[in-house]
Amino acid sequence: MKSDLTQATAADLSALYRKGRASPVEALKAILARAGKINPKLNALCLIDAEPALKAATASEKRWKKGEPLSALDGVPVSIKELVRAKGWPTLMGSRAVDPHQPWDEDAPSVQRLREAGAVIFAQSTSPEFGHKGITESPLRGISRNPWNPDKTPGGSSGGAGAAVAAGLGPLAIGTDGGGSIRLPSAICGIVGHKATFGRVAAWPPSLNGDLANTGPMTRTVEDCALIMNVIARPDVRDPGSLPPDDVDYVKKLHGKLKKLKVGLMLKFGDHPLDPEVGALVMKAAKTFEKLGCDVEEAKPDLGGVDGRKAFSTHWLCFAQRVLQLFPPEKHQLLDPTLLAMARDGAKYSSADLVAAMADRRTLSMAWNLFFEKYDLLLCPTLAVPAFDTGKTAPELADGTLNLQWSPYTHHFNMSRHPSASVPCGLTKDGLPVGLMITSGHYRDALVLRAAHHYQQAAPLKMPALAV
Repeated sequence: MKSDLTQATAADLSALYRKGRASPVEALKAILARAGKINPKLNALCLIDAEPALKAATASEKRWKKGEPLSALDGVPVSIKELVRAKGWPTLMGSRAVDPHQPWDEDAPSVQRLREAGAVIFAQSTSPEFGHKGITESPLRGISRNPWNPDKTPGGSSGGAGAAVAAGLGPLAIGTDGGGSIRLPSAICGIVGHKATFGRVAAWPPSLNGDLANTGPMTRTVEDCALIMNVIARPDVRDPGSLPPDDVDYVKKLHGKLKKLKVGLMLKFGDHPLDPEVGALVMKAAKTFEKLGCDVEEAKPDLGGVDGRKAFSTHWLCFAQRVLQLFPPEKHQLLDPTLLAMARDGAKYSSADLVAAMADRRTLSMAWNLFFEKYDLLLCPTLAVPAFDTGKTAPELADGTLNLQWSPYTHHFNMSRHPSASVPCGLTKDGLPVGLMITSGHYRDALVLRAAHHYQQAAPLKMPALAV
């Protein structure tokens, strides 16, 4: 049996189960024991449902002994972000305003697919209320922390998922991404996160953030990301935006070549601050892609004069104002003050403002489509800074003011719907991870993951001390 099953990837566990060198019950018990010690320090998991998970692991163990696993993920523990419906668990959205006394009798599509594949759904991970901000804290759950340095944020809104995976509290997690919420915590926590082409992973119930939102995997390795995509990248009748099946084996596609790919490199998406260490690590990653046989050049797309940040903010705030309609006025005081402020700001926008932002979004999407006609891939930072202190909504600039442009990259591809993944590309001098974002044209998820896999193989990152 492997000495520490909490450090095994999903692919590792699957191989161990197949060879009879470890069992799903052993793996789950090891992760539950680790969670008992580490989760109180991190507040990454807000619900751990051990008894049914152990029953599921026992059933999986029997299947493996018979040589009849349901999939490569049979018996692999998975945590689910608290914005994603899981049967039997209150999906409180990180909110004190949501009534916990509801049936909770259906799984979201991704959770249903994982159960069908035999995965062991064992815990729920923390999120800010309705996933409304890029850090993970809420009046309901408190502050979640980063395993690389517990004084730092794990990012958000899938920060609990990112912290859990990095800390060895399950090799797989399901997160959501409405403006970067899978990729940001993946970068800050030193793991891999993939936002697929919109509709490739079906989602239900509909997100507060409309068609900006995506459901997707967060893992330690790109191989695990591909394993989970093989299971969850399917349509569902409950999601009218889900794409037809593409019958891609994402694991097999990891092993194609990268030679002769044309790659665009962008360090900045406009006039915003960029931490020098982040920039240097991304430049180093670009050189690795050159060594892998890619033709890398600095790129400057014509975005049609659109202010992407403004267009995104208009969409985001207009979606946020829906909480004022979802809950009666007497419950508004229960909301996170930052969410309530966003909602009230969103209520000030007119229909003309939103329509103008939608037009800008179309222009921006077409501009990125044209970019990906010329380039196979785009490389850029996942975010412009490393992890910053908990208790702050944004990092501080040298003059003490808040840097409100610390995340200028990811939301572009929520608006344009292109596939985009974050993969770790090194550590700062303070030992904090930095993420490289890899993006490609619509429906080219397999290419994004292949590029990320080859890069991760060439430049692996060890997990933090707390997670060893």
